[in-house]
Amino acid sequence: MLLVLIVVAVLFLAFSNGANDNFKGVATLFGSGMASYRTALVWATLSTLGGSVLALALAGGLVDTFKGKGLVPDAVTTDARFMFSVGLGAAITVLVATVLGLPVSTTHALTGGLVGAGLLAANGDVRFAALGSSLVVPLMFAPVASLLLAVVLYPVARTVRRQTGVTAQTCVCVGGITEEVMIQTDGTLALVRTGAVVLVASTEECRTRYAGRVAGVEVGLVLDVLHYLSAGAVCFARALNDTPKLVALLIAVQALAPDAGLAAVAVSMAVGGVLGARRVAETMGKKITRMSPGQGLTANLVTALMVLGASRLGLPVSTTHVSVGALFGIATVTGTARTKTIISILFAWITTLPLGAVVAALVYLMAGPIPS
Repeated sequence: MLLVLIVVAVLFLAFSNGANDNFKGVATLFGSGMASYRTALVWATLSTLGGSVLALALAGGLVDTFKGKGLVPDAVTTDARFMFSVGLGAAITVLVATVLGLPVSTTHALTGGLVGAGLLAANGDVRFAALGSSLVVPLMFAPVASLLLAVVLYPVARTVRRQTGVTAQTCVCVGGITEEVMIQTDGTLALVRTGAVVLVASTEECRTRYAGRVAGVEVGLVLDVLHYLSAGAVCFARALNDTPKLVALLIAVQALAPDAGLAAVAVSMAVGGVLGARRVAETMGKKITRMSPGQGLTANLVTALMVLGASRLGLPVSTTHVSVGALFGIATVTGTARTKTIISILFAWITTLPLGAVVAALVYLMAGPIPS
């Protein structure tokens, strides 16, 4: 019975993970107006499934990390009650954040669950030195690194664009006709063609396009294709990094075979994204910063490179922290940061790990000896 409950808890966690995380890679497509919510969601789902399928082959090192190996005694890592508490504690933590529309780290929630349930299951014998070296340091370093990388790369990309003669045009649909506009400091829009000022429901409805040719190639089309590919790469990388963490909970207690566990987690993650991604999508795409396709492309490239590299090295970075950190970097350069939203996200990040620990500990206490 306990093994069945573990499977249910892990699939619940995968569902919550998908709802909170699946859309993060394509948030720049949605936020910059390149894709509708539905189109972006379809692309996110397909590329996430691809990453999940290849997860065990390319990122197997993360499985041992999230069994709790090295953090608690080896006997505890195979204890079904411990794994059940970790999975359910992390799932509840991530689901609460998703309902609030806050992009949080499933990795942090899982780490908190390992610590909270581990303190009880191992009678306090949690090796915090291992926690710091293999978990906390990569998790804390990643968002700062992605912010700094975005701050450096975006001005370089913008300079290259301008020097090659590629222009940026911001357009809005007025009376069924697409008009190029200039966004004024007061939020109004001035039509480039006539100089007339127009008001729209939100400047988020305006889309920036790039015009110009380099070596006879239309740059705007190339950048659009690259933006889609980079968004897919982020979703792929996120699934590559997250799926082994969830499957580890099943493998540790032999609740399911690796292939079956992988398939179950992948499907649950995809369903969670389809059914529950909307609120986090609005936060990531619209509420952190106003972005152009070029800015979104830069943020995606930073995220994909960092997460893919971390997965290959077996480092448990948070895709959430990396991708949001990159958006923070873009907002810093452009001066369009939404401070209130950013503060809310940072608060959620700070509380995710301790909340995961508390919830997992409570689950462990309430679970008690369950008949097998």
